[in-house]
Amino acid sequence: MAKKEMEVVRGIDLQRYMGRWYEIASFPSFFQPKSGTNTRATYTLKDDGTVNVLNETWVAGKRASIEGYAYKADPKSDEAKLKVKFYVPPFLPLIPVTGDYWVLLVGDNYQYSLVGEPRKKFLWILCRETHMDEETYNMLVQRAKDEGYDVSKLHKTPHPEPMPESNKTPDDAKGIWWFKSMK
Repeated sequence: MAKKEMEVVRGIDLQRYMGRWYEIASFPSFFQPKSGTNTRATYTLKDDGTVNVLNETWVAGKRASIEGYAYKADPKSDEAKLKVKFYVPPFLPLIPVTGDYWVLLVGDNYQYSLVGEPRKKFLWILCRETHMDEETYNMLVQRAKDEGYDVSKLHKTPHPEPMPESNKTPDDAKGIWWFKSMK
């Protein structure tokens, strides 16, 4: 029996998708600090149609971040299949690293999103708020499971109060994130 391809959102309104998203849960990955809190992504649509991506997390009270950009994998398709590109190490961007960013589900009001990729090694549950109600969370987990993800690997991301508001802080640890992730 042939594996069915993951179902992705069609006709996503990129303008409505822009802004800040908080990571509610994700699969642990080598490129994110394991002890990160208040993890979030901020997306900004650029004039050329690409999306500026700023990923941030806080480790031991210090901000760690990496910036990159996203673009449609197939500009002619209406599928929400994007490619994201970051350069590492962030403090001396030499090596381009590209990954898939597939929007599997987005709420009617663009308040929550389920993001994955075709190999099913990475998964994110995102929300416009730092917390998500259990009913919505469980619905997104079920959708991921239906798409073939091993949802037992999901790890909830802590968002202790108060939430850091500034995009730039004096103790910005840009680049440290990348090094610490190599452990």
